[in-house]
Amino acid sequence: MNAAVLSRFARSALLRAAALGLVLISAASAPVELAKAGGTLEARKLPMRFGWVACEPNCGGWITAVGIVTADTPKDFDDFAGSRVLDGATLVLDSSGGSVNDAIALGRRWRKMRLMTTVGTSVQTPTPAGMRASIVPEAYCESMCVFLLLSGTTRYVPDGARVRVHQIWMGDRADDPRAASYTAQDVTIIERDIGRLVKYTFDMGGTGDLLQLALSVAPWEDLHQMSRQELGEANLVTTEAIADLLPQQSEGTRTPVATAPKPVQDRFVQAPTAPTKTAEAALPTGGTAPTSPPTPGH
Repeated sequence: MNAAVLSRFARSALLRAAALGLVLISAASAPVELAKAGGTLEARKLPMRFGWVACEPNCGGWITAVGIVTADTPKDFDDFAGSRVLDGATLVLDSSGGSVNDAIALGRRWRKMRLMTTVGTSVQTPTPAGMRASIVPEAYCESMCVFLLLSGTTRYVPDGARVRVHQIWMGDRADDPRAASYTAQDVTIIERDIGRLVKYTFDMGGTGDLLQLALSVAPWEDLHQMSRQELGEANLVTTEAIADLLPQQSEGTRTPVATAPKPVQDRFVQAPTAPTKTAEAALPTGGTAPTSPPTPGH
């Protein structure tokens, strides 16, 4: 990492790893099996859409959120919520990420509503009594979706779901980040939004382990799929039972996971001893600053 460009982060291992980006990079490196999970790959690449799945008498129902977060998504959710009483409901995610600041705004809205979160795909199965709604784990939660998952007051990640992390980056240069030029204004935007993401993560009960892991994966590398251990260390999982979110969806047992948030002083973890491949700060610089700041995403 180039100290001349990111000197403000030189004394912090976490923020040294973090100061590398701001926007969406997920579908580009996703494997072919994405088309089989979460409905279709095409749906996950479209702007996020919300739906309500009623499953009476099995349970009270749940919210579905499929697609990427855009500048319109917070308003789209408010329009969807409308007159519905959704406080304390479960929200099922299948998303490739999206705009950093809009995802943060959405996550804070969901925490205020005390929503519970999980990763999955909603399906309808024929039974002798009619169609039965259920959730299957073959879905993806990538990039900023992981921070939306963190907004839940109770969080469940089933075996089979893919939770994958990546650096945030300037969205208009995500296609070829190493060949792009970056200005001082770009660096300022990066520093501002990294700070927002760090504060949001801790406010939601996440740990520095999540930030370090996500922000150490360069945009030209494959997304990192989190292991069960990493999910626990990041405090992304608070229960091992879907029944804690949807009482009649009887997968697993009602066994809470002992993943209390780490003390603040333990959240900033040491950088790995092995060198981490990051963005090359020695890229060509300069160019003309955009007239309006690019929308950050992840």
